[in-house]
Amino acid sequence: MNNPYEILRGKTAVITGSGRGIGRAIALELASHGANIGVNYFRHRAQAEQTAAEIAALGARATVVKAHVGEIEGVQRLVHATAEAFGSVDIFVGNAASGVLKPVIEQELKGWDWTLNINARSILFGAQAAAGYMMKGGWGRIIGITSFGSRRVLPEYSMVGVSKAAIEALIRYLAVELAPQGIVCNAVSPGVVETEALNFFPSRDAILAEGLRRTPTGRFVTPEEVAKLVAWLCTDDARMIVGQTLVIDGGYELLA
Repeated sequence: MNNPYEILRGKTAVITGSGRGIGRAIALELASHGANIGVNYFRHRAQAEQTAAEIAALGARATVVKAHVGEIEGVQRLVHATAEAFGSVDIFVGNAASGVLKPVIEQELKGWDWTLNINARSILFGAQAAAGYMMKGGWGRIIGITSFGSRRVLPEYSMVGVSKAAIEALIRYLAVELAPQGIVCNAVSPGVVETEALNFFPSRDAILAEGLRRTPTGRFVTPEEVAKLVAWLCTDDARMIVGQTLVIDGGYELLA
């Protein structure tokens, strides 16, 4: 039986925010199938270097690139630096996330720009830069990491939720425009995932308690499980899934 993940061997993936959390898990999962990885960080170089070391231990190659993906020039430089290191870019995963956590009525322009630029605009301009390389090979994958906050209202999540909804809409438009070029675009929407990112939420403990209570499987999704879904979407077994948002949440959203 053919191994569907063999197609990832020798491919090059750029993953924004891949020094830790879900991004790190995606980097390691793709590397485990032989992909080269562009590891991105902005503030936490030591974590990115550790991710790169673990990629090397898996027998894959990594390049570490400091880039503020909320700046157009930053995300473009990340893509081009990775292509310079490995010859091309075949997979682009928009995972970086940040946001100003406060009620929507209290949001200001600075919070809007910061959140939308890092979370959503980075995917637009990162995908544009990566697509140029993908078109040359007639094969590519673009995946945005979103969340159920794009469809449900969560405490303090207002701008992040708006940005996640923007990601899902952007993926649909990219999918239709790029599918004729052999580039498949989708989004992945995890449920509650216990990572460092939750530490910034004032209501962290309440979110975790309520999330666990509402999840039929009785546990949270892990970063590694999210990463496995992303890797599968990169295989040709999933090539006819186009422009969709795949939910991986243990059934969290099924309960009213």
